[in-house]
Amino acid sequence: MIEVEIEKRLGAFNLAAKFSTAGTGITALFGRSGAGKTTIVNALAGLVRPDRGRIAVAGEVLFSTEQGIDRPPERRRLGYVFQEARLFPHYSVRRNLTYGMRRNGTRDPSLSFDAVVELLKLEPLLERRPRDLSGGEKQRVAIGRALLADPRLLLMDEPLGSLDVAHRAEILPFIESLRDRLRIPIVYVSHAMEEVVRLADTLVLVSDGTVVAQGPVEELTSRLDLRPLTGRFEAGAVIRATVAGNDLTFGLSELAFPGGRLRVPHLRLPLGTPVRARIRARDVALAIEPPRGISILNVFAGEVIEIAADQGPLVDIRVDIGHPGHPVVLWARITRRSAHELALATGKRVHALVKSVALDRMSFSPYQPAADARDGRHDGI
Repeated sequence: MIEVEIEKRLGAFNLAAKFSTAGTGITALFGRSGAGKTTIVNALAGLVRPDRGRIAVAGEVLFSTEQGIDRPPERRRLGYVFQEARLFPHYSVRRNLTYGMRRNGTRDPSLSFDAVVELLKLEPLLERRPRDLSGGEKQRVAIGRALLADPRLLLMDEPLGSLDVAHRAEILPFIESLRDRLRIPIVYVSHAMEEVVRLADTLVLVSDGTVVAQGPVEELTSRLDLRPLTGRFEAGAVIRATVAGNDLTFGLSELAFPGGRLRVPHLRLPLGTPVRARIRARDVALAIEPPRGISILNVFAGEVIEIAADQGPLVDIRVDIGHPGHPVVLWARITRRSAHELALATGKRVHALVKSVALDRMSFSPYQPAADARDGRHDGI
């Protein structure tokens, strides 16, 4: 378990954050810049002392004003990856990696020097200096150094924030490997929803110094009431599926979920791989009759379950396209005129249309559920 209940005043800013997670997989702290995410992580790390409250990890109290406990950072066994790599410029990559290693060795064989170097593909870089590394390579070294400190919890504060698009794409698979292959829970700070959807198991929404909501990524990203926080323009739903087929003739893959199959651009993943797919609200159209003679490959029968309050010329609508007892929710954004002409209302049967070409490679993430990460199993739908 990761338990946080703290208060901190920083000038005119007041932080009053409370959340707890199971301590498996990746917990994402998401919110706009200045929401308080970094302050929460720094309090976990022992770099910021809360005015009041309690912090515990894996049952050990790291901070408590009531009990008079405040473990120094070096005794908390937490690894920290900052937005900037912060490598020692006069050390080689090898020396940077070994700088914080435990003298008595790691408690976990998966965090040995050789294992971490292999996991992050650092072997060709070991004798280089930081000045000879790309931004993505520096960040991989920073992640390796944090892992070799043998942490029980890894903190990552906007680790992709200083990287360009190409280097972000380079680093994301390595963070996925940390999530799926290691037993270390991760608290991941970001203001980029595409990163959260691809990586996180649990989402903690932070706004103006408070935790507004927490829960599974799929649940919170589909809630209309949270759209001001989850990102209105890029808003959308996340569904879990498995790779069920490949159409190599036309370059497509099929993702199975309760309710149908989603045809998407070809994913180079083995059959049976669990995948999370993010479908943006602006890429979903609605029809009240089964469409015919159209180019859109994905048409799902469903039922309107929620219509957002009036928001000018646009309307957000949630549609359940799953089986009874297995809801699968899509989020559609259409014009208010279209909603009026279709006479849309809660409970009305509709068809949701999703263009395959609207789903790019950043829309998908191979996903190993946190509950099964320890024994290597997948529990895809």
